Amino acid sequence: MSIVKINVLTVPAEQREVLEQRFASRAGAVEGSDGFEWFELLRPLEGTDQYLVYTRWRSEEDFRNWMNGSMKAAHQGTAGGEGGGERPKPAASGSTLWSFEVVQQASPR
Repeated sequence: MSIVKINVLTVPAEQREVLEQRFASRAGAVEGSDGFEWFELLRPLEGTDQYLVYTRWRSEEDFRNWMNGSMKAAHQGTAGGEGGGERPKPAASGSTLWSFEVVQQASPR
């Protein structure tokens, strides 16, 4: 069965739009990654300032390959170096990664 990774992002109210726009304009490299199965960005409705970034993968190995490959490359930047410019300030003030193994699942009939 698949594995699920949920990145819990603490996002101040004034940064919500920034975070959502960054995800909307992302390169989309994850969708082409080997073993990638699903992505969702979940906005909190009440009682919390935490967004959930849900991804599902065929295996832990596929997730690690993505983390060490295209994800790492996409998140590395320069700080005023040639051809770069400064990286934008992070929209989230904190991040925690949760990991789960899918043991049961169902879909509509």
